[in-house]
Formats: sequence, structure tokens, C-alpha cells
Amino acid sequence: MQQIQEIAQRIKTLREIMEIPAEEMAQAAGVSVEEYSEYETGTVDFSFTFLYNCAQRFGVDIVELLTGEQPRLSFYSIVRAGEGLDIKRRAGFQYNHLAYRFTHKAAEPFLVTAPYLPEEQDQPIHLSSHKGQEFDYVISGSLKVQMEDHTEILNAGDAIYYDSGHGHGMIAVGGAPCVFLAVVLQAGKEGNNQ
Repeated sequence: MQQIQEIAQRIKTLREIMEIPAEEMAQAAGVSVEEYSEYETGTVDFSFTFLYNCAQRFGVDIVELLTGEQPRLSFYSIVRAGEGLDIKRRAGFQYNHLAYRFTHKAAEPFLVTAPYLPEEQDQPIHLSSHKGQEFDYVISGSLKVQMEDHTEILNAGDAIYYDSGHGHGMIAVGGAPCVFLAVVLQAGKEGNNQ
């Protein structure tokens, strides 16, 4: 809970320093003003999409929101197995940031573990969106991907590339967790949509 409070305080402080109205931040983050207020006060945990959208609006690295520190490496960065920046968000999803030490990234690479949750199997998949594009490659397990009105099942070795400005969401299916590589390409970077 303390980490949530610390992240919330960093978001609030950046918004105030940059003199951005809460209504404008809510719109940039893709949430209602009421939801934004809950995030900023630290009363609810953050979704990855919310953090990503806030970082984009502030013009900072998502790592800075999560840790309070700026990435420093600019030539290359190695992250050994199991040493990525661990981000637990969204109902047990675990994101392991694989380039958190590198500054001015054109992409955010994550090793993601989606838990298999029986209660999600017959429910609508929550959709989110953020500027940019995304590439997901399934390493193990199976992933049910919802792209607005389209549903696909991806298995180990399958990949999907998409405009993440459209509603998208995913859950593990098949009775086991799904591990996949997710590469989020930031809007406005070379090779990205504007």
C-alpha cells in the first residue's frame, strides 16, 4: 500500500508542478475525473495503462513514476533473468520491465505473466487503450486477446501487433498462466503512429 501512496504522490506532484488541471489529466489517462481522483489520492491500485498514459502526458519515463528515479543508461542496458523491474498490476498480472535502466526509450519491453483466473473466463474482457503501438509474443500458455469487437486465441509462438489506441485486453486461457513478451512503442517515436 505504501508503494501505491508513493506513486500517487509523484503523479499529483508532477501534475501540480506542470499546472495541469485534474480534468485534463483524467482525459489524458483515459479515465473519469472521479477515477483519476481515486488514483491520485492512492485509494485504488494503478493499472498499467493508467501509469503509461500519465507518463506520456508528463513526458517522463514510466520508471520515474514507479520508482522516483530516472533511468540513466543511454548506450546499452542488460537485464539478467529475473532482474527486471517488477510491476504487479491488474488482477495478478505481473509485468517485468526489461529496459528500466535505459533512458529515452523508443519502446517499453515487458515480460508479462497473465494468471489463469477461472472467474474471468465467462466475463467480458476489460479493454484499455493508450497512444502508440504494441507487439505481444506468446512464450508459453494461451492468451485470449480482445481487440474491440474481435477475439483471437494466441498460443506459444504466436504474435500480435496492433494500434494500442484502440480498445484491447487479454486474459490467460487453457487452465494455465500465460507468459508473453509485450513491447509498447511510444507515440511520436520513429516508426510509430503520430
